[in-house]
Order: sequence, then C-alpha cells, then structure tokens
Amino acid sequence: MEQKQDGSASQKNGNGSSNGNHNGPNNSSNSNGANNGALQSEVSEKIAPLKFLFVSLESLSGDLAWQLTREGHKVKAYIKSKLDVDVYNGFIEKVSDWKPYVDESDVIVFDDVEFGEIAEKLRKKGKLVIGGSVYTDRLEMDREFGQMEMKKYGINILPQWQFSNYDEAIDFISKNPDKYVFKPSGNTPSAGKGLLFLGQEDDGKDILELLRQNKDVWQKKAPVFQLQKHVTGVEVAIGAFFNGKDFIYPININFEHKRMFPGDIGPFTGETGTLMFWSKPNTLFKSTLEKMKSALAESGYVGYIDINCIANGRGIYPLEWTCRFGYPTIQIQLEGITMPTGEWLLRLARGEYFELKTKKGFQIGVRILVPSYFVRDDEGAEVIEFYRDLPVIFKKPNPNWEGLHIEDVKLEENGICRIAGTSGCLFVVAGSGTTVEETRKQVYGRVKNILVQNAFYRTDIGARWHEDSDKLQTWGYLQ
Repeated sequence: MEQKQDGSASQKNGNGSSNGNHNGPNNSSNSNGANNGALQSEVSEKIAPLKFLFVSLESLSGDLAWQLTREGHKVKAYIKSKLDVDVYNGFIEKVSDWKPYVDESDVIVFDDVEFGEIAEKLRKKGKLVIGGSVYTDRLEMDREFGQMEMKKYGINILPQWQFSNYDEAIDFISKNPDKYVFKPSGNTPSAGKGLLFLGQEDDGKDILELLRQNKDVWQKKAPVFQLQKHVTGVEVAIGAFFNGKDFIYPININFEHKRMFPGDIGPFTGETGTLMFWSKPNTLFKSTLEKMKSALAESGYVGYIDINCIANGRGIYPLEWTCRFGYPTIQIQLEGITMPTGEWLLRLARGEYFELKTKKGFQIGVRILVPSYFVRDDEGAEVIEFYRDLPVIFKKPNPNWEGLHIEDVKLEENGICRIAGTSGCLFVVAGSGTTVEETRKQVYGRVKNILVQNAFYRTDIGARWHEDSDKLQTWGYLQ
C-alpha cells in the first residue's frame, strides 16, 4: 500500500481459484457500485452532511476527500508541500492552515505517518480522528522495530539487520555471503524512491558492489537502512480497517505491482497498479495481521493497516507495514466499497463495529503516469513544467467519472482537467468484475478512454493471478 512514490514507506480474501472465477467471499449486497456524479451531492439517508478535515504532508488523499464532497459533505484539506499547491484545485476546498478548523470538524483525517502524536492528543480531547498513533508510526517508519514487534506477537519474520553505516553493511555482507534485499528505513515517500533493491546473486556480490559504489550518495538519501534475507514466493498484502479496538470485516487481500514496466522489469516504484479482493478472515490474515490486534488496540489506532508479505510453501513472511491509507490502495478500495464513504469513515472514527459492504469479485487499479514521474523536483524543472497544465482528454464523455480516481490533477471552471503538481501521477483507473479477466477488460477499457501526451501505464496488472492463486490455494493460505 503505497504513497505516490513510496521508497521505503511501502509508499507513493477467501478461496482462490485457478480458473479466475473466484469471488472474494463477503456479504456484499451490491455488485454494481460506482462513482455516481462528478460534483453532485448524494448524501446518505443515514447521516446528515458532516465536516471533514484532511491533513496531509503531500497530495495523497484527494480522491477520498473528493468522494466525500460528491456525497454532499463539507471538506477542507490542508497539504503541507508547496510543490502540490495546485493539486486538486477545482475538486476540493484547500486551506493554508488546518488548526483553525479543528474545533468545527466532525472528523479529522491524517492520511500519512508522522502524525501519530497529534492524532493521539486530539483523540484524548474527544475529537473523532482517523489516522495514526505513535506506535503505528514507528511500526512503519522504523523497519527494525516493526519486524521485532511482529516477532514479539508470534509472527514469523525473515532474518534482517539494520544499519546506519554503509561500511559496516559492506563488511557484514563480505563476512556473511547470501542473497539479500536492501531497503531504506523511515518515511521517504519521494526522495527514497528507487533505492529498494532485490539481490540476485546467492553470495550477495551484487548488493555488495552497489553499496561500495553508491555509499556516499545513498548515505544522504537513506541514512538508515535494512538488509533482509531474500526469499522467493508470492508477494501478497493482507489489510483491514481498524476501529481503535478491533478489525472491521471483510479484510482486503491485494497484490501490488511495484516495478515500472510490464513483466516486472525496470525500477521499483511506489506502485503501478494492484489487484485486490475482499474476504472473510483467512489463513493469511490469521497468521499475520490478526495477531497484532491487542497491540493496535492498546495504541488506539484508527484507520487502515496492512502487512505486505512473501508467501511460499514454507511459510508467510512479513516484509513491511503500511499504517495509513495505501496509495493507490484506497482509490481502488473505493471502487469496491458500496457503502457511502462518509458513513463508514464516521462509524470507523466512532469506534463502531460494523460490516463494511463491498462488491463481490475483484477490483483492479492501474496508475496513469507521465514522464515527470521519473525526475526529482530539484533536477527536472524543465520536464515538470512541460507537463504541468497539459490537458487530459477523454475520448468518450464520462460525466460521472466512472472508474476514475484522481491523483495530481486539477479541474478548471470550464470542465477541463489538467496535470498539476510535480509527481507525474495523474489517475488511478479502477474497475470491478466477478473474475479477474472481466475486471481487466473493464479497467483497460477505461484506461483507453484517457488521452494525455506521453502518458504510460502497465498493461499486465492482474495478469499473474492464475499462477499466484494456484500457489496460495495449494499452500492453504486462502482458506
């Protein structure tokens, strides 16, 4: 679950079936839910319009805020990053400071890590808050702590070692040759992108050479990092919403695609697309996330949380935490949740127990990007300025924005959508279906309706489901 380009911060289900006919076992009563209306009000009959306040370090949760606006709620959003000054213009109301609006807000949403201390203080004052805790911030940002906490609560973990000195890591690999994974630690949503590296050599010489050649540069970008033993298997994330006391069901099982290009080649990104489905608690969940219930409850955490894992015939091995909404995970989840967004966010913040109503089957999200995605803000000003303000053209009218979930774009009064910000992430295009192939057909049909100069995307999101589901089913993890 990722941020726009999430570097180290992972950031920015039921019975599988080998024939693609798996329906994620849930109790959804609606299989046709979609975004209804671009800027129209559609307040749930169950709740009156509410005031939501979003607090962000960078542009992440605008699509969630926009969905609330479309339901008729009053939304204000604060984004700290000055690079995102024009992002979401025309979609939601933005403010230059969030603190003056705390008292009047019904629900406050902190959409990233690093807000745990503030969130806890506001909860103690009686405010309804969705967002982190000091404990969950540390779970995600301090990889060593996150792994040790999982081990403490009985979750299997891979051997791992944390370093803040590159020469010490070089010496360690030299004395302990093996296949490793290099991972930056901390919250590095943009600056740390691309630094994740999966070793290919059994003796670790590939990572050893990378560390030797890049230690002076990487020391600045990733001063704290982790070496983890490399294992092969199916990469799968297990997530759920947590109401401060317990998990809300169904859970979410998702398969991230982190490489840039089809066939899982190219550099690592935050995430280029995801396949997901909703499920009753299964072996994946019971072996990992469920074991953390008491710790999460003690911390008072409210929000979405997941653990990304590698599963094989020998076990399920957690890789990293996401203790916040995932990006683009939340956009894709909105495509599968059939309850009004304001209703389930309010009930979650109140600490209520309820069943999240979701679609049966699958959801797929595909990220639409432009070349400014590849450049840094201080190095690629010319590229960024070239793409900023370019229009997004829809070949066929889509007045209800069905399947379109916004990232760094803006909407003019004349209805023209344009590129905004610096990230190069434009949309998460999502679709649903009863089978993976049906879902892929819908989502890529929606992708082809978008025309942006030099836009690109992966064409194989969800394509490996048949093989992955066969393995997970054989190992007994989807029961």
